[in-house]
Amino acid sequence: MSKSPIPYSRRSFAKLSALGLASIPLMAFQDNLDVFSASAPEALNVHLFSKHLQFLDYNEMSAATVEMGFDGLDLTVRPKGHVLPERVTDDLPKAVEAMKANGLTPKLMSTNVWDISNNIQKTVLETASPLGFTHYRTAWLKYPEDRSIQDSQALYAKQAKALELLNKRLGLIGGYQNNSGKNVGAPIWDLIPILEATKGQFLGSQYDIRHAVIEGGESWELGLRRIRPYINTIVLKDVKWGVVNGKWEPVNVPMGEGMVDFKRYFSLLKQYKINVPVSLHVEYDLGGAERGLDKITIPKKEVLARIKKDLAFIRETWSQTE
Repeated sequence: MSKSPIPYSRRSFAKLSALGLASIPLMAFQDNLDVFSASAPEALNVHLFSKHLQFLDYNEMSAATVEMGFDGLDLTVRPKGHVLPERVTDDLPKAVEAMKANGLTPKLMSTNVWDISNNIQKTVLETASPLGFTHYRTAWLKYPEDRSIQDSQALYAKQAKALELLNKRLGLIGGYQNNSGKNVGAPIWDLIPILEATKGQFLGSQYDIRHAVIEGGESWELGLRRIRPYINTIVLKDVKWGVVNGKWEPVNVPMGEGMVDFKRYFSLLKQYKINVPVSLHVEYDLGGAERGLDKITIPKKEVLARIKKDLAFIRETWSQTE
């Protein structure tokens, strides 16, 4: 017995069509990306991670983002975020209204969504889609000690496939962020068995160069080559190793002051014709704003000045990179 086609409204169909065209370079089954990819952008489409403005309300957050010169916001829709998942149906429309009132178009959000059997997580996506969002970051995953890594990957692959089907129906693109440490995807390579269960079109990678450099050292370029068919959003931030309380650990620093070779990285993005939305994370000292606190210990104007300086570095370095 054949299945009935999924009904789409005209608005949903238009959104899916646009996403389908935009995702052509991201399809995992393509062997020759250069044939299908769009041209590298003249300027990056940079969104500010709203975690750093959680001391502001929706309107102040949006106005500050515009004043600093960003293209948009990467809105936190997660526990301790600007929008709490359990309040998403009430508060996400309010956040979007404030964004639009300040000339911002909703596009990116950072969530804790992964398991679509969780009704709250599913509601987050179902609420975001008609409001105009197109891309979101998923939850991070861990490897339980009582299950083999291979078995965990098989489980996560099955969940990824289910999530991609929901994303396709809603016209959303999910990205899993590689996060250093003992998280799934920290080494980049272990994400492949999970993402290969999808078509790489509505679920893929939110590539974070900071974490890739921490874990990959001098081999991060190999990880980038391997994950590039799945990349659908990018996170920018910088880092270096330092001694903190007698222990070596990664230390977040302003853009251009750490280990990330942004000229080389940007040259590869252009060479690979990776043209996706960008989220700027500012995780060095912002008086608490770097950690998403709702009360900060330095003046608001200083927080915004430091963020704006990082954005200027991105714009200038991108324009100077061939």
